[in-house]
Amino acid sequence: MKISYHGHSIVQIQTEGKTILIDPFIRGNSLTDLNVEAVNPDVILLTHGHNDHVGDTVEIAKRTGALVVANADLTTYLSWQGVQTHGMNIGGAYQFDFGKVKLTQAFHGSGYATVNNEIVYCGMPTGILFSNEGKTIYHAGDTGLFSDMKLIGERHPIDVAFLPIGDNFTMGAEDAAYAAKLLNAKTVVPIHFNTFPPIKQDPNKFIELLEEQNGKVLQPGEAIEL
Repeated sequence: MKISYHGHSIVQIQTEGKTILIDPFIRGNSLTDLNVEAVNPDVILLTHGHNDHVGDTVEIAKRTGALVVANADLTTYLSWQGVQTHGMNIGGAYQFDFGKVKLTQAFHGSGYATVNNEIVYCGMPTGILFSNEGKTIYHAGDTGLFSDMKLIGERHPIDVAFLPIGDNFTMGAEDAAYAAKLLNAKTVVPIHFNTFPPIKQDPNKFIELLEEQNGKVLQPGEAIEL
């Protein structure tokens, strides 16, 4: 399994011939190395309905036929845009042919801003547990610190955890470091930082805060092999 980071909260997983793209916010993301016209995912996983996470999902999914998996409210809205979807909800898991997906809780918002300046309610925000090839990846989405992260880590031993560190809208570095302790993941990767002025952070300072010294800063396009 190959897992790569692509700026903001974009994570790509390549496993058994399938490509899974999480939160493909590409246009408007100055930190990404991806191109909307060049990505060809089989599946798109979304953590919540904010524009900087839904991103270019509709365009990509219409072009590639990718299945979009997210909470049921968000997938209902996206299905109205002509996208193939599979709706889930917090605590639920589903075994797909590309791997197992389980949605976890996250503490944040989830509303999509349309071109008509309307906010569409997109259900509860989530984290994502993805498992395949005997490995488990946790993408926390946008969230504050919460104590049940300890339960997530105990119930689902995590190989790589992607945690937001940007502060202001999500956990900052200190809370994310404590989250890493609760999750007890083998490797921790910071996400959701430096894209916009309010979330400017030094990811290396986050790495220094980790008690287990198990952090890794990934540059856009850099990958981890599991």
